[in-house]
Formats: sequence, C-alpha cells, structure tokens
Amino acid sequence: MSAFCFADLTPDTVLDALEELGLAIDSGLTALNSFENRVYQFRGELPGQPAIQRWVVKFYRPQRWSLQQLQEEHDFTRELLAADVPVVAPVSLNGQSVLPYAGGYFALFPSRGGRSLETDNEEQLAQLGRFLGRLHQVGKSKVFQHRPTFSVESHLHQSRQVLQQCPQIPPHMQSAFFTALDQVIAEAAKQYQPKELIRVHGDCHAGNLFIDQQGPFFVDLDDCRMGPAIQDLWMMLSGERADQLLYLETMLEEYQQYCDFNPAELTLIEPLRAMRMIHYMAWLARRWDDPAFAMNFPWFATDKYWEQQALVLKEQLFQLRQPPLSLQPGF
Repeated sequence: MSAFCFADLTPDTVLDALEELGLAIDSGLTALNSFENRVYQFRGELPGQPAIQRWVVKFYRPQRWSLQQLQEEHDFTRELLAADVPVVAPVSLNGQSVLPYAGGYFALFPSRGGRSLETDNEEQLAQLGRFLGRLHQVGKSKVFQHRPTFSVESHLHQSRQVLQQCPQIPPHMQSAFFTALDQVIAEAAKQYQPKELIRVHGDCHAGNLFIDQQGPFFVDLDDCRMGPAIQDLWMMLSGERADQLLYLETMLEEYQQYCDFNPAELTLIEPLRAMRMIHYMAWLARRWDDPAFAMNFPWFATDKYWEQQALVLKEQLFQLRQPPLSLQPGF
C-alpha cells in the first residue's frame, strides 16, 4: 500500500514493521491511550542489545506531519535530553529515529513508567517549574524551521472554517453557537499579541506529564511548535484565581533560576485558553471520519454537547474581558 490507513493499521501490521527492524518480540501489543497516533507497548529485544526491555512504538497519523517536521521534533527531544531535561527520547536505529514503513512513519521509544503528576501538589509543581525553565532555556537557543507556530490563523480562523462545515452542529444551534464563537474569536485575536516565540512543548498538561522517584518527566512532544513560554505553564493552573496565582508563582520561583519570564505574557493566558478550546472542537470535526472518534466521543454528535459549547464560549468571553492574572511584587 502507498500509505497506510489507520483503519488498516492492525497489530499484525505493527508487528511486521517491528520485525523488519530485526526486533525480537517477546510479548503481544498493548494499545496505549492515543487518538491522534497509534501507540502500542511491548516487550522485546533490539539488535545488539541482549536485554529484553519494554518499548513503546508510535505510528504517526499520515499527512499530519512531514518528515522534516517529525525530524525537528526528534532533534529537539535529543537536545533536551542532552541538557538533562527529563524527557523520553526516541531510539535511533541505523542513524534514523523517524522510521519509514509502507508510506508512513513510526518511532520507537523506551517505556518509562510513572504516576500522573498532581497539578495541586506544590512540590511537584516546583519541580515542573524547574524543568520547564530548562526546557525553555534550550527552546530559546534556536528556532524551528518546519514545525508550525501557535497563531490566530491556525487555531482560530482555520478552526472556524472547519466548524462552519461541521454537520454535527444541529441547525437550531447554528445561530447561537456561531454568534458566541465569533465573539470569542474576535476578542482572543485582539488579545493574542505575543512578543517572543520560542520552541515549546506545546501540549503541557497532566496527561503528558508523569512523575517517578526521580521527579516529573515529559512524554510526547508531538505538538511541539513555536509559541510563547506561557503556553507550557497555563494548563497547570486550576481552581479559583488565588489558587492559579499560587500555582503559577510556585512554578516560576524555580523556572526563573534557568530562564527569564516576561510577566506581560500573563495577558496571553485567556486567549490561549480560547484558542485551545476552539481548536479542540475543530480537531474532533476534522477527525470524525476516523471510526475511533465516533466510538470514543459519541457526545460530539449530540444536541446537548453543542448547547454546552455555546454556554462555554459565553463563559470564556466573560473571562477574556476580565483583568489578567498579576504576579506579586518580586516576580
């Protein structure tokens, strides 16, 4: 086949790809939680390494990233690892980490176990702040040439075009939903004016962060791109405004030992939240033809979901019009 279709990406296909690399597979495949890619864990032995280990294989969704974009992700991961930033990096085989198969690409990673990071645990947030400071220190050292950028065009305007064509939005909700959507887009676009763009993790939330005896570590830089530093901090903030400020200052106290932070970026938090919210809805609409999405997100095609989204957008418009978070003196 010219390029594998995810519907045709069976465990047998995955095993065939691994065996072509010369891996000795010692177990079956265990599917891991991923909708954008196809990710499996297994036990096996790499050529030249006598020990059997646990590995994770990730098959990238075709046509999402180019070879150059995938290579930049892997190169960034290795830069971080070399700078002692705790991240799970892909394995290179015969000088390649982006591995071709049947017109697509996959990668192999060592499996590292851990528990979910607790976003209300101050000690863990302090450690995370330290690692994010080091990550951004590396991120500032050069720019991506091929990876995309967080932008109003990509996350708001293009998402709006996708939603305009989305048949799951019920006719009786069209007016209320798009009125709220357009108001949020207009306000977020006005406020999203970043002064500096660096290489960031891009999707730094609790689902992509784990902790073990050595502390927090990062997995999945699949969404790394150019963006403002606050993009990797704001998703760790939850609760009331006072709680958010406490969590932010806890992270920044360690973060700023390695990387300067511009407090003006706090004005970008609510626009970025709006961008993520709208981009997420459009992502589900883009992927709806994938059977896995209809099976795992059945609520996306219900009237109740779109009624809720219209209300959520109105709430987000209210938040966009509130004063941004402000750090205490000394930060």
